[in-house]
Amino acid sequence: MTAPLDPRDGAFFDLSARTKLRVTGSDRLRFLNGQVTNDVGKATPSSAIAACVLSAKGRMNAHVFVSAEPDGFLLDADPELRETLQPRLERYVIADDVQIEDLSDRLSIFHLLRSTATGLPQDRRIISANRFREAGWDLWIESSQRDKVFQQLLAALPFCDGACAELFRIEQGIPRCDRELTEEIIPIEADLEESCVDYEKGCYIGQEVISRMKMSGQRNKKLCGFVSLHNSPLGAGMKLFLMGDEKKEVGWITSATHSKRLGKEIALGYLKRPFYRTGGELDALDSNNLFGSTAARVRIVDLPFMRGGNGN
Repeated sequence: MTAPLDPRDGAFFDLSARTKLRVTGSDRLRFLNGQVTNDVGKATPSSAIAACVLSAKGRMNAHVFVSAEPDGFLLDADPELRETLQPRLERYVIADDVQIEDLSDRLSIFHLLRSTATGLPQDRRIISANRFREAGWDLWIESSQRDKVFQQLLAALPFCDGACAELFRIEQGIPRCDRELTEEIIPIEADLEESCVDYEKGCYIGQEVISRMKMSGQRNKKLCGFVSLHNSPLGAGMKLFLMGDEKKEVGWITSATHSKRLGKEIALGYLKRPFYRTGGELDALDSNNLFGSTAARVRIVDLPFMRGGNGN
């Protein structure tokens, strides 16, 4: 039996469906720094930063990657945000010299997991980006060149298609739009603080909530990993309960899959404070039939599920 692909050994992903925006104008740096949680000044033409776009209440509007151009910045985000991200940003362009252009159809992105950029085509825009808790490289190209470049990459690396990418995302504990990242979630709750939040930068929309949470050291819920103890399937939307007859709901599952590499049923989800204790066990029940379904017993584990080639 062929071993399942482990993208950490080298693979490439097609991210061409992602929303892509270009922000230009003399006020672009100041404007973007007032909109996102990270310091846009750290984005360079060769290195992207991750950041969050928030509501005034500190809730998620978008999770984005930002890189610099000589005369602007490139942003990319989940495909589901194409209709909402640009209007959300333009809402705060008041008297600023800022223009925001949608390049989603004009540009394509391939992401490569490999330790160095050696051997990549130097006539392309290559940007280092950590999208899966692993060192990787974004290859930005004109959409008209997508098929040609795809074949070139396929000759050098295995391709991780949509199903493979979703499995890998869950194994690596990466939150995504409309699953772990909704308008009810604050970035710190989704384990995005280290990669996306700069506490030394200036003010931005939603900053007060983020700063207050840092000062208190508390969060109402936390993104966690779950492993089914008896290989019972897990599913998004399942509710999590303390074991026994009490039926106290303490969380919910947002994404689930079967990991062949781990040989386990795994899931991502949120637990309410103070129940997110690694090693604890819970019952997961179908939210549509809470009292008629058989519980799946799960253990709370740290993320990512796979570390150094071994699972939890």
